[in-house]
Amino acid sequence: MLAEMWKELFEGEGVPARILPVSGLPEGRELDTYRVLVPKDRGHVIEEILRKL
Repeated sequence: MLAEMWKELFEGEGVPARILPVSGLPEGRELDTYRVLVPKDRGHVIEEILRKL
């Protein structure tokens, strides 16, 4: 749920994002650890978004 929140925040700022489970198991397991992936060339935008928080 938390990873989905970050994904929606980034996409709301115009940065495409994907969620991938670290374990490699199918998505949807609540207690797994997830990564929110964004394009490398948009990293500066993400840094600015995080700086504003």
